[in-house]
Amino acid sequence: MFLTLLAVTFVIALGVSFSVARIFEGPIKQILARIIADDIHLAWGKYIQFAIYVVGISGGVRVWQLERYIIPHHLSEREAEAGILTLTADHWVLEVYRTVIGTMQSVAWMLMVFFIFALIAYVVVRVFELRQPSDEP
Repeated sequence: MFLTLLAVTFVIALGVSFSVARIFEGPIKQILARIIADDIHLAWGKYIQFAIYVVGISGGVRVWQLERYIIPHHLSEREAEAGILTLTADHWVLEVYRTVIGTMQSVAWMLMVFFIFALIAYVVVRVFELRQPSDEP
């Protein structure tokens, strides 16, 4: 049952990460194309997409919390007396909810950091563009 829960949380985290990556694919490409003039912005875009998957899955599948279902020493005293936690329907719903929220929260933080640095880079690029003399008479 534990392996099923692990697989289900992985698939859910992957699905949520995929959805978020698809939603932000266009804006990320546009921002990188504006900031980085070379074709290297395509490679950076792919890297950001990969980072969304890694951060999303690692934030959604919290192995250290899932260990409560197989290892009794991670439990509180009261839970340890009762033994290893059993996977009831309530626990399944809670773990699925935690997976979705954890994935979205991790990806949101990653994208916020990306967009903050992109905004700073955009301002720097814009300042250099304004300082260049124009070719028009």
